Amino acid sequence: MTDAVTVTPGAENAATVRADEAAGLNPVAAVVMTLADVAVAFDGRTAVRDVTFDVHAGEVTSLIGPSGSGKTTLLRALNRMHDTVRTAAVTGTVRLGDLDVYAPSTDPTLLRSRVGMVFQRPNPFPTMSIYENAVAGLKFNGIRKKALLDEAAESALVAAALWDSVKDRMSAHASTLSGGEQQRLCIARALAVEPEVLLMDEPTSALDPIATKRIEELVVELKDRVTIIIVTHNMQQAMRVSDRCAFLLMGEDKAGELIEYGPTAQLFSEPTDPRTLDYVNGRFG
Repeated sequence: MTDAVTVTPGAENAATVRADEAAGLNPVAAVVMTLADVAVAFDGRTAVRDVTFDVHAGEVTSLIGPSGSGKTTLLRALNRMHDTVRTAAVTGTVRLGDLDVYAPSTDPTLLRSRVGMVFQRPNPFPTMSIYENAVAGLKFNGIRKKALLDEAAESALVAAALWDSVKDRMSAHASTLSGGEQQRLCIARALAVEPEVLLMDEPTSALDPIATKRIEELVVELKDRVTIIIVTHNMQQAMRVSDRCAFLLMGEDKAGELIEYGPTAQLFSEPTDPRTLDYVNGRFG
């Protein structure tokens, strides 16, 4: 596992430092992931382009923007989920610490154990038990010792705020859980392999308000354990859970592009681009 890169700001980014400090963020926080001129195309058509920003350790970064602006496409590029799409092409650079995510020598399977994913709809393995779901990633990575699996399952379920409600029914099928519980089980499954970054694609869009509130609380609690990047259409949710925010918008050629990136508090109150202000105030979308 590589160490995150610590960035010492210089005079040229003093404004960024001031913005971070004003938002209560650490201006010299370690950078876990770096995106530089990232673009994704399908069958030769660009879906998202020219995305550059750093993802900081111990923070939640939200990706916001209208439908079709490339948020999920960008998110899936960060752990090579597009590898299975024959017509997909990702250009630019994505780095996890000092690892080049798209280098030919990078093993996508190992990468995904370091950059986990939680999808829009809960997707536990329905025929597996709660316990089997929690340790599925570890078993896939070759871990078989029961004591290690038991410890990891409990730790992940505790972190996902699910342990107390399932500890006495670990052998029950995952399908017996409510929608919100199933999503927390999926989060636990991702956490069990101890990823450095957790990608979340609208994780509350299929949940009721009570379950949504619990997942939002969980996201905030988890950032001390794992750096999180979350796609959301809900502006209030972005304000509640994220430390930094990236706003994407579809250009005239129908490709998504990064309009603005910065501390969430600044982006929602004093954005540098008028299009950002229009979007967060609901004037288009």
